[in-house]
Amino acid sequence: MYYSSGNYEAFARPRKPEGVENKTAWFVGAGLASMSAAAFLIRDGQMPGDRITVFERLKLPGGALDGIKEPKKGFVIRGGREMENHFECLWDLFRSVPSIEIDGASVLDEFYWLNKDDPNFSLQRATEKRSQDAHTGGLFTLSNKAQKDMVKVFLAAPEEMENKRIDEVFGADFLQSNFWMYWRTMFAFEEWHSALEMKLYLHRFIHHIGGLPDFSALKFTKYNQYESLVLPLYRWLLDQGVSFRFDTEITDIDFDLTGDRKQATKIHYVSEGAEGAVELGENDLVFTTIGSLTENSDDGDHHTPAKLLDGPAPAWDLWRRIAAKDPSFGHPDVFGGHIEQTKWESATVTTLDEKIPGYIQKICKRDPFSGKVVTGGIVTVRDSSWLMSWTVNRQPHFKQQPEDQIVVWIYSLFVDVPGDYVKKPMSECTGEEITREWLYHLGVPETEIDELAANSAKCVPVMMPYVTAFFMPRKAGDRPDVVPEGAVNFAFIGQFAESTRDCIFTTEYSVRTAMEASYQLLGIERGVPEVYNSTFDVRKLLAATSRLRDGDELRIPGPEIVRKKLMKKLESTEIGVMLEEYGLVGDKK
Repeated sequence: MYYSSGNYEAFARPRKPEGVENKTAWFVGAGLASMSAAAFLIRDGQMPGDRITVFERLKLPGGALDGIKEPKKGFVIRGGREMENHFECLWDLFRSVPSIEIDGASVLDEFYWLNKDDPNFSLQRATEKRSQDAHTGGLFTLSNKAQKDMVKVFLAAPEEMENKRIDEVFGADFLQSNFWMYWRTMFAFEEWHSALEMKLYLHRFIHHIGGLPDFSALKFTKYNQYESLVLPLYRWLLDQGVSFRFDTEITDIDFDLTGDRKQATKIHYVSEGAEGAVELGENDLVFTTIGSLTENSDDGDHHTPAKLLDGPAPAWDLWRRIAAKDPSFGHPDVFGGHIEQTKWESATVTTLDEKIPGYIQKICKRDPFSGKVVTGGIVTVRDSSWLMSWTVNRQPHFKQQPEDQIVVWIYSLFVDVPGDYVKKPMSECTGEEITREWLYHLGVPETEIDELAANSAKCVPVMMPYVTAFFMPRKAGDRPDVVPEGAVNFAFIGQFAESTRDCIFTTEYSVRTAMEASYQLLGIERGVPEVYNSTFDVRKLLAATSRLRDGDELRIPGPEIVRKKLMKKLESTEIGVMLEEYGLVGDKK
C-alpha cells in the first residue's frame, strides 16, 4: 500500500488482484469503517459481494452514525458529523455510491450540489446573557503568549506531545481565548485531553482556521447522517450481495502467532443466545472495528434521565481480549478505562408547535422552516454552566419528521455541574429539565419556560461514557496499526486503529482506515489518497497566521531604519508579496 495525490491516481481503475475470487471477508461491526472497507473490496478489489459477511451486535448498521425515531420517545441523534471538502477517502467512496434521493446521481453528487446551492455558515456562533450576542466578532483573542504556545506545539515533534494533556502545553492565556472556546466546542476537546491529538488537529485543519468563527469551513448532509450516508451505502452493499448478520456479538478472535507471522484462525460469536464460530484460513480476511465511542450509550426520555452505564462494554471487552494476545494489538484501557474523563451527554429536542421556533430564529437569524441552512453549526452558550452548545441543521432533519416540527441537537461538555436555571447537573436531568435549561439560554421568559418544556417539546437525552475516549493522552503503540506487522489476513479499523496520516473523530478517519486495510490485505494496485497537504503549504500557513493574529501585522523588532531596509529588500521578492497578500505586513513604500 502507498499514498498518492493528484488526478492520475484518483481516476485510475486497479486491476483485479490475483486470487481474489478465492478469498472471503468477515467484518466485526457494521459501522462506517466496516461498510466502507466492504465497498472498497467490491469496487477496487473486485471481490464478489456474496463472499462478504458483516457481523453486528445491534439491530441495524451505522455504528455512531445514527439517526432514528423511537416510537415512544421521539427522534434521536447521539451526535452529528461535520465534513469538509478535503475528506479525500470519504468522497472517493461516496462518488461510487448511488444517491437514494436523486436518480442517476451519486451520494457525492447530491452532497456537492446541496452545498453549492446552500453553502454553510453561521450568523451567530456564540451567545451569552440569555440569547444575547456574545460579540466575539470572529476574533480569536490570542495573546502573544498564547500564539507562542500554539507555534511551539505546532513545530514540536509528535513524540514531545505523547502522554501530555492540553493544559500541560497551553497556558491560561490560550485557555481563556475565543479560539479555545471555538475549538473545544466544535471538536469536543477538554483541557485534560491529549496534546498530541490537539497538535494533529492543528496540522490537519490549518487550512480551515479562518472558517472556525463562522463554520464556513464546514459542509453538512441534507438529512441526518444515517439517512444521508449510512442508508445509501447499506443499500448498495445489499445490492452487491453482502450479508449482514445482526443481533450477533463477536466475543473473541483466535490468532496463530508464530515468529513474525500473525494469522487470525477463528471468530467466536453469540447469535440469538447460541454460541458459534467461524474457522478461518489464510484466504479468510478479518476486519475488526476495535473500541467504540457510542458503546453503552443510554437513552432517557422526556421524563427519565439517561443513565451512565459503566459496566461490561462488549466492544471494549473484545478489544481487551484481543490485545492480551499480542503487544502489537494496542492498549484499550488507555482510552476506554477513564469514563469520568471521556463521557458527555447529548439530547435531541423536537419542537411540537409554533411557540419555540421563533426563539431559535431570533438567534440564528434564519427561518428554521426554510429547508436551508439554519444555525450553520453549533451555537455555544458561552456563559452556560454546562458549556452547552446546540444546533439546528437543515429541516426536516428526518424524512418522517412532520413539517411543522424542528429537531434540535444539544450537547454539553460539563455534565456534572448544576445548570443555570435547572439547578441540577445535566447527567441527572430528564429530557424535560434539559429542555428548560436550553429554553432559559434561548431567552424564553422565565414565566413561560416550564410550560413550554412540558407541552411544546419532546426531548431524548443520551449519556455516552466513551464518546471522547480517543482523545485521552496516549503514545505510539497504544493504537494498533491498521495491519500489524506480520499480519497476513486481518486488520483493525475505525477510530482506534492507527493511521499516522490523519486525525480521529471524523468520518474521514473511519473510511481511511477501511481503505488502508482493504488495499493492504488484497494488494490493490492503487494509491490511498494522501491527506490534504495544507500543513506544508506556505500560503495556507500564512493565511492561518494572519487570522490567528486577528489581522494584526507582524512586528519586526529593531530600529525603524533597520525595519525599513529589511522591508525594502522583501518588497521585490515572492516572500514580501505573500506577506503583504495575507495581511502580515502593510504597504510601507
